[in-house]
Amino acid sequence: MALPWKLHGDGKTVSQDALVLPEERLGWGRTIGFGAQHVVAMFGATFLVPLITGFPPTATLFFSGLGTMIFLLMTGNRLPSYLGSSFAFLAPIAVATAGFDYGDVAGLARASFAIIAMGVLVSLVGILVQRFGTGWVNALMPPVVMGAVVALIGFNLAPAVKNNWFGNPAANPDVNQGLHSTAALITIASILLITVLFRGLIGRLSIVLGMVVGYIAAALMGIVDFDAVKSAAWVGFPEFHLPANPFQDPSLWGLLPAFLPVVLVLIAENVGHVKSVGLMIDRDLDPVTGRALLADGVSTILAGFGGGSATTTYGENIGVMAATRVYSTAAYWVAGIIAMLLSFSPKVGALIFSVPAGVLGGVTVALYGLIGLIGVKIWIDNKVDFSKPINQFTAAIALIVGIADFSMQLGNVMFNGIALGTLAAVGVYHLMRLVARARGTAVDTAIIR
Repeated sequence: MALPWKLHGDGKTVSQDALVLPEERLGWGRTIGFGAQHVVAMFGATFLVPLITGFPPTATLFFSGLGTMIFLLMTGNRLPSYLGSSFAFLAPIAVATAGFDYGDVAGLARASFAIIAMGVLVSLVGILVQRFGTGWVNALMPPVVMGAVVALIGFNLAPAVKNNWFGNPAANPDVNQGLHSTAALITIASILLITVLFRGLIGRLSIVLGMVVGYIAAALMGIVDFDAVKSAAWVGFPEFHLPANPFQDPSLWGLLPAFLPVVLVLIAENVGHVKSVGLMIDRDLDPVTGRALLADGVSTILAGFGGGSATTTYGENIGVMAATRVYSTAAYWVAGIIAMLLSFSPKVGALIFSVPAGVLGGVTVALYGLIGLIGVKIWIDNKVDFSKPINQFTAAIALIVGIADFSMQLGNVMFNGIALGTLAAVGVYHLMRLVARARGTAVDTAIIR
């Protein structure tokens, strides 16, 4: 069967004003090089999620690569994208694994069940978007609500940053907090310096490169345990595990409210990805939005069944495309294959897990804040008018509920700060809007943004 890409020009060069479109490719040598570049761009963020949550890195890499290829197939090779680990799941995974040791399969299996459920919901949303468009999503979740939900997911994780910064004293009271906090400070300082000193790909990889600097410093201070890395095999199968069975443990259903807000984030990420790529290649890709959501949902379902982290489209790789002007989906096929090959090396997984808590704290002090600022960016990009009370109260109440991590339990159902903050954002906005209309108050475009 003929490959779906046609050769761009002579396959060697890209002129200054030209783009390598999704259906085109350069020569295979260069295409493999661009695919490897996408792996480098996604790797730092993708391995951070299993490092933070305890999910197996090898399974995460496997389903990341597989999910990317499924995404390309389901979007007809029209939408270049890499599916890496989703940070939106970090807080609810912490809820699902509470009470279990770090990396305990029993706790991870509980989270995997919820990941599957969220994948099903994203898939259903994708089907609805493909049939009816995105108008109903915008009506339910206008920018002020969407921005608040995304922001509180990041800021809700602030206590976890403090714990990691000091070496995870919550689990290890005897840890040397001074050494870990020093490693954390070196890590965040390195991230900031790399960001301002370098441009292009190196600058965009400041988080993973800063982590490398922090890791080296931590190793010199003697707080990195290399025993597991030395004993791990170079080649072996990914570390898969099955999800927990909700029919054997009905309490699993109670986890779902904590995960539901993540669906809104995945919708926002996918819609934003489609629009960004469409603008960059001057094409209307909106008709592919439903397929993109469906593909992301299917990828997340498969990851949940096999013990991998949930997936989402990656902005890091959009940055690589913008810098190189190469939008060929062939490069993403290469990236997916490389990721799957890396997943068959247990030594890679052991190396990832050897990163000490202090270094992780230095990374997450910026990373979690950046997740929160994505929500702020949604407000800015959509010109949300915060002189309007409806927008003020929607954002203010949701953020405080989420950051303070209010919680409520009804039977077996647990609502954490993210779930309650999301309910607050949606409820406050639509209730105030309904009351304003009922009493005849004007609700113009500026108010409902």
